[in-house]
Amino acid sequence: MSNYLISISDDQEASKKGTIHDPGSKLKVTVFDLLKPNFKPRKGEVQYFVTNGPDTFAFETEGYQKQRHLLILSMISRYCIYLGLFEAQIHSSLPFGR
Repeated sequence: MSNYLISISDDQEASKKGTIHDPGSKLKVTVFDLLKPNFKPRKGEVQYFVTNGPDTFAFETEGYQKQRHLLILSMISRYCIYLGLFEAQIHSSLPFGR
């Protein structure tokens, strides 16, 4: 099991903004709240989407260098577990029209 560094805000909306770092691969994954219009997918990066009840988040890599998608999914999963989002579902595309 890999160790990831999770950086989150101290406020109540912590699950809606944060970054996950993998020290081994130097890959970062940033979290975006899709209820706010600040997420615009970047070309060359990988995006996954997480639904947890009424909340939907986008996870996007920073500095993607052909790392395995299993690494990215593991990072997202660890983030969700850390924040207690036990019913979170990970999607490879938006599960609904935006």
